[in-house]
Amino acid sequence: MLPELSKTLQEPDPSDPEATTLELDELWSFVLKKARKRWVWLALCRKSRQVVAFYIGDRSEQSCRELWERVPEAYRGGHCYSDFWKAYREVIPEEQHEAVGKESGETTHIERWNNTLRQRLSRFVRKSLSFSKSDRMHEICLRLFLHRYNLSRLP
Repeated sequence: MLPELSKTLQEPDPSDPEATTLELDELWSFVLKKARKRWVWLALCRKSRQVVAFYIGDRSEQSCRELWERVPEAYRGGHCYSDFWKAYREVIPEEQHEAVGKESGETTHIERWNNTLRQRLSRFVRKSLSFSKSDRMHEICLRLFLHRYNLSRLP
């Protein structure tokens, strides 16, 4: 059994505001067939480039809330950048959140990370012969990848 994702994170420096700045995004994947979409919600620390939280669900406000609740306490007070998806505005405290377009460059790291995920795990590619046949395996593969990725980013 893998430990909690939070156990793979480096502790943020409380004196450095960039150490708790998060970039948030969601990407779609599917299980068994494209009609069974699954949305992977992610929170990436801008400074360490580690994924601090994730959630697999639909594209609802409730799924966004689940992601936010999984963000470790040490990162909860940081500034957050996301796209204009309305769920972020409803869940993340207004004083901490900034919705931006891709052209701003403020979500560059999370967008790049999404590409890395799709490159390294074929089951997350939109057009593929590789796909998950069960929700359980879909999450297990993602969790394993996240742990390995985060541990590789430790100093």
